[in-house]
Amino acid sequence: MPHPLCRTGIILGLLCSQAVHAAPENDPLLDTPVAAQQAGERSARGVLRARDQAVLSSELAGRIVDMPFADGQDFKQGDVLVRFDCGAYQAQLNASQAAARAAREELNNKKQLASLNSVGRFEVALAEARQAQAAAESQVYQVQVKRCSVTAPFSGRVVQRKVQRHESVASGTPLLEVVDNRTLEVHLLVPSSWLSRLAPGERFEFTPDETGQPLQVEIKRLGARIDEGSQTLLLIGSLPEGTSGLLAGMSGSARFPGSP
Repeated sequence: MPHPLCRTGIILGLLCSQAVHAAPENDPLLDTPVAAQQAGERSARGVLRARDQAVLSSELAGRIVDMPFADGQDFKQGDVLVRFDCGAYQAQLNASQAAARAAREELNNKKQLASLNSVGRFEVALAEARQAQAAAESQVYQVQVKRCSVTAPFSGRVVQRKVQRHESVASGTPLLEVVDNRTLEVHLLVPSSWLSRLAPGERFEFTPDETGQPLQVEIKRLGARIDEGSQTLLLIGSLPEGTSGLLAGMSGSARFPGSP
C-alpha cells in the first residue's frame, strides 16, 4: 500500500514510484565480506604470494650481451640469467693478478736477502705491504668480474624482463623479476576482532577464484601489528604439500571453521 504522502500530488507520486522501482530485490551488499561477518559468517578475501620472489638488479655498469630466459620461462638455481660484456673488467683483473705475482716474487727476494743480512727489516716490511696491496686489488677485480654474470638465486620462472639484450645499463638498474610458484602462501586481511579465535596450526578453507577448487590451508603466522585505520590483521597460511597449478597473484575466498 503506498505511503500517504504519495497520494498528495502528482510530483510526489512520481518520486515515490521511481523510488519503488529503483529499490533492488537483492541488496548486493549482502554478498560482501562485511555483510557476511554481520550474519555470523567468518569469511575473508585473500591472495597467493610467493616467499621466493625478487627483482634482480645490475651490480655494475655495462652492456648486456645475453639474456637466455624470456618472460614465462622456467630456470634452475645457479643458471645464468644475465651476462654482461666484461672485457674491460677481465683485463683489469689480469693486470692486477700479474702485479700480485710480481709483488709476491719481490717479497720472497727481500726475505732471502734479509736472511743474508743484505737488506734491513724495513725493506722486507715494505715488500710485504706492497704484496698485500696487490692481492687486495686483485680481489676487488675478481668481485667485479663475478658480477658480470647474474645467476638465479633459486629455481623459478621469469615474470618480466625489464631490459633487453644489447642495452647498456647503469649500476642498480632493475634487470628482471623472478618468482618461485612452489613457495606460495595465502595472505589474508582479517578483522582484528578475530584475533582471539586464530592461532598458528589451525586450518581454514581457501578457494582460488581461478580454479574453484577448495584447499585446506594451515595458519602459519599472524601479523606483527593491527592496522589502525581498517582494524585488520595480516594472516599468512601455508598450502598443502604437493599443491600444483597455482600462480602468485591468484585471489580467492577463505572460510573459517564455524561459518555456514
